[in-house]
Amino acid sequence: MSSIAEQVLPFSDFLSSKPNLRYLFFGGKGGVGKTVVAAGAAYYLAEKMGKKTLLSSTNPVHSLSNLFGIDIWGKGITKIPNTRNLSAIEMDITRTIEKYKSDIADRMRHFLKYADMPVNIDPFVDIATTNPAFEESAMFDDITNLMLSKEFEAIVFDTAPVAHTYRLLGMSRMYDMWLHKMVKSREETLSLRVKLSFRKEKVMQELKKDPLLGQLLETRKRTEEARKLLTDSESTAFFFVTLPLALPIAVIERFVVWVRAFNIPVGGVIVNSLLPKTLDQQVTSPYVINKIAEQEAYLKTIHEKFPGLVRGHVPSLEGEGVGIEMIAKIADALERRNM
Repeated sequence: MSSIAEQVLPFSDFLSSKPNLRYLFFGGKGGVGKTVVAAGAAYYLAEKMGKKTLLSSTNPVHSLSNLFGIDIWGKGITKIPNTRNLSAIEMDITRTIEKYKSDIADRMRHFLKYADMPVNIDPFVDIATTNPAFEESAMFDDITNLMLSKEFEAIVFDTAPVAHTYRLLGMSRMYDMWLHKMVKSREETLSLRVKLSFRKEKVMQELKKDPLLGQLLETRKRTEEARKLLTDSESTAFFFVTLPLALPIAVIERFVVWVRAFNIPVGGVIVNSLLPKTLDQQVTSPYVINKIAEQEAYLKTIHEKFPGLVRGHVPSLEGEGVGIEMIAKIADALERRNM
């Protein structure tokens, strides 16, 4: 056993120390095996801890269907065969985007009704719904819906590569700021109408019934609840998956800083695709022997850069890393202290 492996606080021990942990996010550079590790974590929560668990993909390029060998896309929440407590969903934001477009159109019509401006709103709706952050807004809304639901005891989010996830996490802050300004602006507008009106009682009744203000207040309430959950260290943890290579390590080093900037609790780092050190060197190729030595050096770097945060060493497994049996092996690796 190497001294490095002995420093690993297993994922399973971390979960035991956080009995109320409910929301687990997995991120990192593209191609490091986030989906497989997230699935292993979800399997551990569901099958080893007995929690009713949902594995949710927020990656626009979904891969859960291929991972489990069943059709999940567009099916909503799907029970995973041969498991007791595990379900999965590949989030389809198409419906949310269409709802957003409809809501924006309704808001514009409501505004133009009082402004007495006979304008075709379609071009404005198209402009408003084609900005770069629109899909992130829709995804954040769907994530909020999942987080605020009471259906599951644990939800594991398999996130997109770093750049997309960074924008997505940023929505939790930017969305709340935008809503705050919108609510304030709407309240000021309605207040001005009250002051200018000779029929104050009627306008006050309209203020209470105002659909735009009511919708904004309700949305703000939901996003505030989600923000509190995202920043609660007892409820939420963000895990970073890396390979024992320089570039993925550098990426998550920056990513840890970004996540902490949003006050989201860091759960730890999981190192994926490690070669076993028990290979017989007499029958192993020099390339593999050198690769193992290289990985050991990178493991040392990881422990130096993320002291006390390493939660597991996941071995490189034979095959493509798909199917329940393979996912169960990942869960076993997350339970062990050493490789």
